[in-house]
Amino acid sequence: MSLRLGDTAPNFQIDTTKGKIDFHEWIGDSWAFFFSHPADFTPVCTTEMGRTAQLHDEFAKRNVKSLGLSTDTVEEHDKWILDVNDTQNTDLQFPIVADADHKVAQLYDMIHPGESETAAVRTVFIIDPNKKIRLTMTYPMSTGRNFDEILRVIDALQLNDKSKVATPADWRPGDDVIIPPSISNEAAKDIFPQGWNELRPYLRMVKL
Repeated sequence: MSLRLGDTAPNFQIDTTKGKIDFHEWIGDSWAFFFSHPADFTPVCTTEMGRTAQLHDEFAKRNVKSLGLSTDTVEEHDKWILDVNDTQNTDLQFPIVADADHKVAQLYDMIHPGESETAAVRTVFIIDPNKKIRLTMTYPMSTGRNFDEILRVIDALQLNDKSKVATPADWRPGDDVIIPPSISNEAAKDIFPQGWNELRPYLRMVKL
């Protein structure tokens, strides 16, 4: 199944390290950072699980819930979490999906046969409170994710929704943003009374 931006994230019911969940009910009114791993007790995955746990407060202040997935059982996950906590100096509390039969991995197209017939690649889905897929990223199994970028993208998406702006390359919170071409200059005067810098008619930079 090929999932695209703007699609409703497929719902599922599954066992996790925190009990059985209904994905859509679990998200509730929050955003979701849903990410897959090839397998338990693997080195890159261990660092990523640890980093997600370490960033709990950063995700929480953005109203984001984290959900991991690996094609192993709850029992294996529980054992692995002990290693994650010990080696990464953290306390992992977010749920990890037990997907030994690859039900969810197949639903979300996380298994790429060119990489592995059974292990999920490093896929990221950012899902909003309306259960819409807002961003996808896929990394090879050998490459750990950049969590600064994941948080940056969430900040950008939430700002886009709140202020109806777009963000330029390498944008960070506090940087100037872009007035979308769909907003006329007349309308922009009411929305952005502070004024803007028009580099081109289609490229108007504004500080919020």
